[in-house]
Amino acid sequence: MTTQLIRPSSPELDSILGQTFPVLDDGFVRVVDYMGNDSSIVQAARVSYGDGTKKVSQDRALIRYLLRNYHTTPFEMCSLKLHVRVPMDTWRQWIRHRTASVNEYSTRYSIAIDGAQMTNSDQWRQQAQDNKQGSAGYFDQKTGSELTAAEQNLHRLSKEIYNSRLEDGVAREQARKDLPLSTYTEAFWQIDLHNLFHFLALRMDAHAQLEIRNYAETIGEQIVSRWVPQAWEAFKDYRFNRMTLSQQDQELLALLVGRKDQAADDWCREQGWVKTKGEKQILSREALEFADKLAVLGMTPPWEG
Repeated sequence: MTTQLIRPSSPELDSILGQTFPVLDDGFVRVVDYMGNDSSIVQAARVSYGDGTKKVSQDRALIRYLLRNYHTTPFEMCSLKLHVRVPMDTWRQWIRHRTASVNEYSTRYSIAIDGAQMTNSDQWRQQAQDNKQGSAGYFDQKTGSELTAAEQNLHRLSKEIYNSRLEDGVAREQARKDLPLSTYTEAFWQIDLHNLFHFLALRMDAHAQLEIRNYAETIGEQIVSRWVPQAWEAFKDYRFNRMTLSQQDQELLALLVGRKDQAADDWCREQGWVKTKGEKQILSREALEFADKLAVLGMTPPWEG
C-alpha cells in the first residue's frame, strides 16, 4: 500500500529562494534549499502519541513547550541549506560550529575570490581593556583614515603578489599562502534547526564579534523568521531573550528582594564577588554579569548601594 505524502513547504521561504541578502561590504547569504517547516516539528513530536490536536494555536503551544523544555529532537527534523560569502577570519569563527555539513570554495583548485573585506574609516574598533576578545569604542576619524589607507595598500600588494605568482606558474595551493584573512570565501552550509538555533543564540548575542553577528542576524531575521515563524517566536522568547539565574544568582536575588541589604553585602564578599584593594573595589566576572541581569529587572546591585 502506498500513501501519498505532501512535502511540507514554507511559502514565505519559497518566495526568497536564491535571493541574495547582502552582508558587510561584499558578503552575502542566500537560501539554496530547505526541508520541513513548523508543522514538521509538530509532526515529529506527536509521532510518540498519535496525531493529537491539529489547531494552529495548539501547534504553536506545542512548539513553545518543546523549546522551553529542551526537547530538541523534533527541531532536528527541519534543515536549511545556505550559500554564504564571508571573509576568511569570520569564517574561522563560523566553522567552529561542527554540527553542519559544509563544502567550501577551494583556493587549492580554483583562483581565490577577487574580493576582500574593507574597513571604512569610521569602523575601526578599539581593544576592550576588560575583555581580551572584545572591542570597545571606535578610533577618531583621522586615525581611522590612516588605518583604512594602510589596509588598502596591504590588499593591493597581496593581490599583486598572488596574481604574479599565478602568472609565473606557482601552484595555486602555494600561491595563496599570503592572502589576507579579509579575503572572501564561499561555502554551502547545511544545518538542522536545533543546531541552527544554537548557532544563532551564540552569534546574535551582543558579545559576539560584530562581523559574524551581522551574518547571524541576517540569517535569523531575514530567513528563519520566514521559514519557521512559530519556532522562531519560541526561540526568541525562551532562548535568545531569556535570562538564566544560577544558584548563586538566586541566593543573592532573594536577599535583595527581601531587602536584606547588609546580608547581601556580606554574601558578595564571602563569595568573592566583591573585593577591596586599597580604596578600589574589584568585581568578579560573575558579579558584573549579575549586575547586567539586575539592570534588566530595574534593580541595583548591593555594591552600588
